[in-house]
Amino acid sequence: MAEARVVHSVDRRLGSRQLAGLVTAAGGEHPGYRALAQSVRTLLLDGRIPLHTRLPAEREFAVALGVSRATVTAAYDVLREGGFARSRRGAGTWTELPEGSRPANLAAFPVGDGMIELASAAPGAPRAELADAFAAAGEQLARHAPTPGYHPYGLPELRAAIAERFTRRGLPTLPDQVLVTTGAQHALSLTLSLLGRAGDRVLVENPSYPNALDAMRRQGLRATPVPVTTEGWDTDLVESTLRQAAPRMAYLVPDFQNPTGALMPEDQRRKVIGTARATGTWLVVDETISDIALDVPPPAPFAAHAPHGAAEQIVTVGGLSKTHWGGLRVGWVRAGSRLITELATARVPSDMATPVIEQLITLHLLERTDDVLRQRLPLLRAQRDSLAAALTHHLPEWRWRLPAGGLSLWVDLGQPVASALAQAALAHGVRIESGARFGADPGTHEHRLRIPFTARAEVGEEGVRRLAAALAGGLPATVREDGHPHWVA
Repeated sequence: MAEARVVHSVDRRLGSRQLAGLVTAAGGEHPGYRALAQSVRTLLLDGRIPLHTRLPAEREFAVALGVSRATVTAAYDVLREGGFARSRRGAGTWTELPEGSRPANLAAFPVGDGMIELASAAPGAPRAELADAFAAAGEQLARHAPTPGYHPYGLPELRAAIAERFTRRGLPTLPDQVLVTTGAQHALSLTLSLLGRAGDRVLVENPSYPNALDAMRRQGLRATPVPVTTEGWDTDLVESTLRQAAPRMAYLVPDFQNPTGALMPEDQRRKVIGTARATGTWLVVDETISDIALDVPPPAPFAAHAPHGAAEQIVTVGGLSKTHWGGLRVGWVRAGSRLITELATARVPSDMATPVIEQLITLHLLERTDDVLRQRLPLLRAQRDSLAAALTHHLPEWRWRLPAGGLSLWVDLGQPVASALAQAALAHGVRIESGARFGADPGTHEHRLRIPFTARAEVGEEGVRRLAAALAGGLPATVREDGHPHWVA
């Protein structure tokens, strides 16, 4: 299969005041040239400055910072020497990453015996409920056997159940506003292919869900990243990006964002909806993790915050992979009924319909979701706290913020060694993804790891112990702060 082409935006630029604010927040007032270069480098690796972004002219940036132009010139020289910037005479300076800093995707590696799986943030199935659902679905299957079995929109009873759950959560929904898909990823890919064309801009969070970013790249969509940290979103930046870039779509994970765990406040949701409505941007909202609320009440659907009529511009994607089991490939799209019809028509050439038996199983599981969550959430909360305690004990120099929900910790290693550590961890029986895998710009977030707490507490603790052993044993060549490879102890 041909490698997917990554399409970059070529018109990204940072204003001098905007960059000065980011730099002074990271490195203090009036930084020297080395501190200035280090701040820009850190912001780039953390995804708060996108790749291929034009930096301010030296003179205006110096004025905004309150330093001499020579300081900015020397800082840009350090960035260029390290491979973190490139310049073209008369045209300006752009952010870049050093050669060889793009990470491998470890998701392709199979999990062998004795291997601890920390690359996938998805729980195992609730066995008793799954067995009951299989039995109930088997009894009902005979009723469907005389029919052709093709339901491009989904089984009517399942569409009604999904609509009813949205309504109970605060978003009135009719069955004809729901399309059942073969997993949430299918729902997202189908939506992207219908709403976007190659070259269209899509606002994305940075970092974000890797499979969603891959789907966009495969379709030739141009990612326009906005940073998300464990503290959340910069709403002003999101709004200004929507206005300036006027993207065709915006892909958001507002509930316990993957991988940061951030939860978008209600006032921010309303502001984003209002701005997207003004710019004509479709909001594609991923709510697959919405029910995994560990320390706060479960949030209402994003579209529930839209004023009358604005919800038609919001497409909600969901599924059972995070609440129940990823092995059951059933997801859904909630949108306006006209768009649902267009999506159902678009799916038929490549995916006639979701299997009836899996939809029947899903119907029974969905009816018992509250029971499953009452058992699952306390267990996830205990596993989260156990993982945090193990990290504190074995790797006290690492830092993270305990998320109020979701399935993983977004851990700051303090140095850009995540890809090297992920490679070394394989030899110690742990499979984990570098934070760079989650970057909207490949190669960023090299100082981060996403560590799920979906495994049993003792398994997670052993995984942390092995990561500590891999780090202590020395890592393969990685990238130093000045851009040159070295070995890390």
